This record gives sequence, structure tokens and C-alpha cells, in this order.
Amino acid sequence: MSPLPLSFFARPTLQVARDLLGALLVYESPDDGRLVGRIVETEGYRADDPAMHGWKATFGDDGRVQPVGRAADLFAAPGTAYVYKIYYTHWLLNVVTEPEGEAGAVLIRAVEPVEGEAAMTANRPASVRRRRDLTNGPGKLTQAFGINEPPEATESRLHGTDLTSPPLFFAEGEAVPDARVETTSRIGISRGIDLDYRFVVIDSPFVSPGEPSALRRARKTHRR
Repeated sequence: MSPLPLSFFARPTLQVARDLLGALLVYESPDDGRLVGRIVETEGYRADDPAMHGWKATFGDDGRVQPVGRAADLFAAPGTAYVYKIYYTHWLLNVVTEPEGEAGAVLIRAVEPVEGEAAMTANRPASVRRRRDLTNGPGKLTQAFGINEPPEATESRLHGTDLTSPPLFFAEGEAVPDARVETTSRIGISRGIDLDYRFVVIDSPFVSPGEPSALRRARKTHRR
């Protein structure tokens, strides 16, 4: 499998998020061999998006981004891994998009196992009741692929690495026609919830079960 080139990611974030549907996430694991999943759900985060980590990045007098905190890493070369931990336990895999110097990233929210499923299951032994639960969420897929970190870790060994070359990379898969793609608001955010920056393969059972934030807000507002 050949990695997708840097030029694939050096494009507008939402285009990359859409085109990653059907592409393959590949990890040549030193412990588990080759693990492959077909991407069925993504979320885009752009520079003008209040839900993006780099939305309030620190700038110097010359207008350049300062190396302060993780926000600066979102301005790195396209194809760079942006990996962080939420809720103290779950690691999320993002890939930097846009030309270098412009902020953007795509979160990989869910994949369908293609190769190495036994190893993925072994990496999540106490968490899987149904096959679709194996990788139907961003924290689940990083655990299944073994690209997460121990709970006590504060940084990912993969953060800042090049995702256009092994061991962790994206490869061309099967194109998903527009008729099978749905866009919604993103999941689990409190800002930018009206932006339909989430892309899903409609008929995939591996799409994450979370409720889009705009629908969640509407439901709560209706109850009041």
C-alpha cells in the first residue's frame, strides 16, 4: 500500500475530510503486524472555526505563529500527525491540512476494520460487545490500532510525525460516491456547533453513535 502524498493534505480542510472517506488508515505495528481500517467518519477543523485548537493561536509582532502550546502544531506541514488526549484517557488522531503556515486538521472519527482485526480486538479486550464497537469512535480506533498511550502519558509518541510515510499513514481505498455521504454538525463540541463539518458514510455500521452537537442542542432547547 502506497501512502497518500503530501499534496493530498495540502488542500482545503473540508475537501480533505470528505475525500478521506473510503481511504485506508494503515499502521505497520512492531507488535501486531499490519493493521488497516477503512475510514467511514471524519470531522474538519478550520482556522476560522471556534472549535479548533488553533483558533486563538499566539502570534508574534511579525505575524508568525509562536511555538506556544499545541495550537502552533496545527500550522505545520500538511500530512503531519496532530494527536492529543481528552477525558484523561482517550487519544485522538488528526492529520494537519492546508498549506504549511495555514491552520487546519481532520479528525479521524471511525474506521471499518479491513486487516488485523484479531489484533485490534486483543487491544480492546474489555470494551467490545459487538464488532462495530471495535473502531466506531476516535478513542476506540486509536486503542484498537495500538497508537494510543498509557493513561499516565501526557504526550503522544506519534504527535508531529509524518503521516505520508510508514509506519502510520493513509493509503488510497475505494471512493465513496456523494449519494452515500452525509454531513452533520460535529460531536461533543460546545462551539461552532452549527457548522456541518462532520462527514460520514451513510450505510456504515462503524460510524460512531454520538449525537451531533446541533441536534443535541435543539433537543435540550425543545425540552426547556
